[in-house]
Amino acid sequence: MQEEAKYWYLHDHQLFSVLTREENRALCLIPNFKTVRKNEIVYFSHDDEQRLYTIKSGTLKIVRVDADGNETVKEVLRSGDLFGQYTFDEMEDENQDEYAVAVSEKVVICSFKMNDFEEILNRNPQLAVRYTKLVGFRIKRITNSYTNLMFKDVKTRFALFLKDWAMKEGSGKEKDIIIKNYLTHNDIAGLICSTRQTVTLLFNELKNAGLIDYTRSEIIVHDVAKLR
Repeated sequence: MQEEAKYWYLHDHQLFSVLTREENRALCLIPNFKTVRKNEIVYFSHDDEQRLYTIKSGTLKIVRVDADGNETVKEVLRSGDLFGQYTFDEMEDENQDEYAVAVSEKVVICSFKMNDFEEILNRNPQLAVRYTKLVGFRIKRITNSYTNLMFKDVKTRFALFLKDWAMKEGSGKEKDIIIKNYLTHNDIAGLICSTRQTVTLLFNELKNAGLIDYTRSEIIVHDVAKLR
């Protein structure tokens, strides 16, 4: 990627926007930019080289693997999101691993070696504060997900998931929103802590109610306000 393109990506990113023009120019020399295709794995959590990643464009999913080799989709991440081995070591089960895999046709990622990134934070207190806030937002998002699992039934969790997906990635605003469907029913089951069979039943229930239509390639939400 050309240096000018790197500069504007970092300049516009919610994390690095606190840096001056000169600081962003200097920062361009440090990160690695990489393009991966659909179904390519971006990283494993137990890689020897620890890195902080952010998504320039595209979508990927974080898949957790337990000690028995069972895989569950943990999160779906989009442009601007951070991921990698960077804050949650103390929160993770040592018997579990995770990896990131591209789900859109193309994903462009930017990554920093953790040692380099820590030096950048030490030199830029404003950046360190912004980084802490973004990490806090992610912890809050994870906490909200756990709260939904504890206090909302599976139908509500499914409806909230579809509504959030439609608002973040769908084409359209409130009516007949089209979502490119890159998740399997099993993936969605992992995200809402349910089963594939239940997700299939819930899809059919919403379809029969006239709220959605779906195929393997897309989901149409006819009225997002009615997804409750």
